[in-house]
Amino acid sequence: MKGFASHLFSTELPVRSTSLLLAAGLLAVAVSASSGQVAPSTTTPKPDPRVGLRAGRMDAAQAAWNLRLVGAAPKPARFTNDTDPGDFGFLNSDLAFSGHYVIQGNFHGLQVWDIAQPAKPVLVTSYICPDAQNDVSVYRNLLFTSGEDFNGRLDCGTQGVPDTVSKDRMRGIRIFDISDITHPKPITAVQTCRGSHTHTLVADPNDTANVYIYVSGGAPVRPASELAGCSALAPDKDPNSELFRIEVIQVPLAHPDQARVVSKPAILADLVEPHSHPEAAQDIARADSIVAAARAQGAFIAKIRGTDRVLPPRVTQPLLDGIVKARGNSGPPTAMDSAVLRGAIQSIVDTLTKPAAPTGPGGTRPGPVQCHDITVYPAIGLAGGACAGYGVLLDIRDPANPRRLTAAADSNFAFWHSATFNNDGSKVLFTDEWGGGLQPKCRVTDKPEWGADAIFTLSHDTLTFRSYYKMPAPQTPLENCVAHNGSLIPVPGRDIMAQGWYQGGVSVFDFTDPAHPKEIAFFDRGPMDSTKLVAAGSWAGYWYNGYIVSSEIGRGLDVFELVPSGLLSQNEIAAAKLVHFDYLNVQDQPRLSWPPSFVVARAYLDQLARSNGLAATKVAAARGALARAERQSGPRRRDALTQLATQLRGDAAAAADQARVLTLAAAVTDLANATH
Repeated sequence: MKGFASHLFSTELPVRSTSLLLAAGLLAVAVSASSGQVAPSTTTPKPDPRVGLRAGRMDAAQAAWNLRLVGAAPKPARFTNDTDPGDFGFLNSDLAFSGHYVIQGNFHGLQVWDIAQPAKPVLVTSYICPDAQNDVSVYRNLLFTSGEDFNGRLDCGTQGVPDTVSKDRMRGIRIFDISDITHPKPITAVQTCRGSHTHTLVADPNDTANVYIYVSGGAPVRPASELAGCSALAPDKDPNSELFRIEVIQVPLAHPDQARVVSKPAILADLVEPHSHPEAAQDIARADSIVAAARAQGAFIAKIRGTDRVLPPRVTQPLLDGIVKARGNSGPPTAMDSAVLRGAIQSIVDTLTKPAAPTGPGGTRPGPVQCHDITVYPAIGLAGGACAGYGVLLDIRDPANPRRLTAAADSNFAFWHSATFNNDGSKVLFTDEWGGGLQPKCRVTDKPEWGADAIFTLSHDTLTFRSYYKMPAPQTPLENCVAHNGSLIPVPGRDIMAQGWYQGGVSVFDFTDPAHPKEIAFFDRGPMDSTKLVAAGSWAGYWYNGYIVSSEIGRGLDVFELVPSGLLSQNEIAAAKLVHFDYLNVQDQPRLSWPPSFVVARAYLDQLARSNGLAATKVAAARGALARAERQSGPRRRDALTQLATQLRGDAAAAADQARVLTLAAAVTDLANATH
């Protein structure tokens, strides 16, 4: 869910490129997919085939290792700007899943794909509703989307909102009826003071009448004249300030039209500004040159936290339109209107980006005023909040009133972006979206701990840092690349995650040992353009019912399949495919469980053989016993499995990996108990 850091102002200038015919490009993708596949192995190929891939919009060169591209579909024409493939207003965003459908957000609206045949994703509808960033979640017949753009409209119109205060503006959560998923029907919109950059659906197992939405708003607080009660004052000036809070929406499932904000917990109160690393020298120089070129072209420039920034048209155009309206006219702004805005722009930006806030002890500045994204794990009553300068751990046992348990800061992190728990809740991984998602942060000169994942162990509400993981292949300055969204792959006994890295591609890695994460599979394409950076790449790589589905922000939708290797066996992949979801919102993390199965037991045996966790002779004996039991039925099978489980429990005492042997014994016992 979850996407670009909520930067209203960018140092980037618009980029343009010429597109190829999509049909021809898609054919090229299919051809190059096979030629780019590296033979399965247990060590990352050297040299890394991801380095130096040929650029192209739909015909870029590809590299794959232990991962196979089985299906790819281009964005529909009306969700594409052919003259500017990197147009921010048409980028794809996050994914949600329902049945055999994938719902893909886009800054221009929504797309729904049928992936019943993963090799041939079929677009069943595209729904135009421009907004940033149309983050998506689904629950039964309800679809939820995020909006925070100043030009987002309640009616989903494309004409924008020129007035600074308007009843037509939508900043918050839209709710749709998708009983007929091919024709989403608007139900209502819940307006919030800061809009919704991302949101997280919380399905409370103890409250079947409602679902809850945690809203992370990254935009400036709207005026009270547009939405009553909104306040950007510091909490010491107004205890009802919107700063340092999230918003919680309750959605009655029987009457979703009655959805409303029920609480605004101040989960970031009292945190102080964390230490952070400076920008890389080459990025400072690049930003200075961009600003200089933009200033020469007459762009609007303002200082934000001491740094000159180019203000994009999506910020300046509504302000210009407001100036035109204020003088009683209509039509395009004049040179005089531009001069008026130029004289006032710094004050406006200061108001938007420097809200008054109290000074802490010893002159410390306050910490972040908003969260970027929250991942909830209702089965363990916890949530991980990625809140700009902090990773926070929340107690969500009362979902309407989450409370902060602890918070972690890291000077190597620039922007805490998203979180993922492992299945047993003993680890949590946070991502750092250094550069906001649209900048190249995986270059050979970039530190491996910057723009990476931070892996923590979790015990008694205490977070303990263990290591960083960063996709290891250096990318070019023409590829936006940084840690982004991913999900667990349900391999029993291991913590494995698929993750999107924008133009760094999809990386699959094992963090079972939190101090030594290891990449085990990947897929990557070359840059979109060979002459300049054009935004593209994987927003997210999410496992869903046997496949990894990736939202390619510039190109479309990708579907991948894991390939057996020395790092991941066929039994482990088959066991993962036993986990089936009726629907999935990755940030509402479900507990994974596996039915009693011979393939689950064999997956554990493969792991013990790989790690030498059990003597090779005993692994071989267990394999043979499993095979003999599988050929039997009824009481004979049950007795054979019970005998094997007893043997394994005895073997565990001398095993190097006693815990895994006992887990295998439990899986064999479950299989025996399921035998009739």
